[in-house]
Amino acid sequence: MIQDENGVTVVSILGTDYSIKAPPGEEITLLQATGMLKKALAETKRRYPTLIGDRLLVLAALNLCSQQIEMQQQHREELDRCREQVDATVDVISKTIAQG
Repeated sequence: MIQDENGVTVVSILGTDYSIKAPPGEEITLLQATGMLKKALAETKRRYPTLIGDRLLVLAALNLCSQQIEMQQQHREELDRCREQVDATVDVISKTIAQG
């Protein structure tokens, strides 16, 4: 990965260079995303060694999207559990105050 004086980063993915300008302060996120994509491509290539080019890229992207959807669902479930715990705690506090 190469970054020029204008903040444009050149990343190589599957042998093709892409010039990408990240918004100010998000350069590290771009580098992390590039690393994540390259890792997903390597894992997908390991599982499906005959895939090349666009097919490999699409399958890797779909796997990343699937993981993101699963994490969002887990986050929603955890958030619901936390809300239930907070509501239960508020109920206990309210009852304690009302009895006091």
